[in-house]
Amino acid sequence: MAWRGLHLSRPARLALADGQIIITQEEGETRLALEDLAWLIVDTPQATLTTALLSACSAAGVAIIITDSRHMPNGMLLPFHTHYRQAAVAGLQFAAGEGLCARLWQSLVRTKIANQAAVLESHGADAAALYAMAKRVKPADPENVEARAARHYWSTLFSDFVRENESDARNAMLNYGYAVMRGAVARALVAAGLLPALGVHHASQLNSFNLADDVIEPFRPLVDLAVWRLADEGKRCCGPLTLADRRSLAGIPLMPALVGSETVTALVATEMAAASLVRAFETKTARVLLLPTLVPG
Repeated sequence: MAWRGLHLSRPARLALADGQIIITQEEGETRLALEDLAWLIVDTPQATLTTALLSACSAAGVAIIITDSRHMPNGMLLPFHTHYRQAAVAGLQFAAGEGLCARLWQSLVRTKIANQAAVLESHGADAAALYAMAKRVKPADPENVEARAARHYWSTLFSDFVRENESDARNAMLNYGYAVMRGAVARALVAAGLLPALGVHHASQLNSFNLADDVIEPFRPLVDLAVWRLADEGKRCCGPLTLADRRSLAGIPLMPALVGSETVTALVATEMAAASLVRAFETKTARVLLLPTLVPG
């Protein structure tokens, strides 16, 4: 079972041999079992990967994320047709009615807002308003409680913060962390036989990951908490995204999360969420959806 990720930041050649990734760098060679790997982030322009390795990664369900010249994730390679019921599961997605999709989105948003409240609560801020907002979310969130909660949340979590400010280092950290988490969610959806382009709420014709952008919502506060800690309790707003920052953010899928009463990694939580989403489509009820909450403390 895949349980680890690899963040590659220095020149390297990657190849496949005997079911292992062979990483050759200036100081020598490292081997990793392919079956242990869930995601690979290629965060350097000086890396080469053999087609045999790319094919093996796809077959093994490894998500490969590449970055741009600013070291921000800008692309992803996911496996194709890895589920034995691919067509059947896709059929369930297409058949999902508007009412079910509305209730699924309600559950996703409610959990997201409750997790945002837990982030504030974890460092002593008042979270009562957010918990109250979470309860007011209706199917499809017609009153856009999500946006109102976001305004309250960001103004409380960080001081002097504008989410759209690209020069703020905290935004760079958030964007990097979200991209890594989005890759983990997309990987889990594909492994469960779901089509990432077909969302329950997001419906852009230009977006190949509408469903991933739906399911990631309750996972975003895990990234926020990691960034709050990494940015000196939210105070570091200046300077570039460092290699140490990127390495730390690359490990976000290994953060602990609660699914019901079980503590698992965020990576495992994505797999549980994806599998439960298939069950929701099968049973036509949002009540079976398993979503992560923050580990107290």
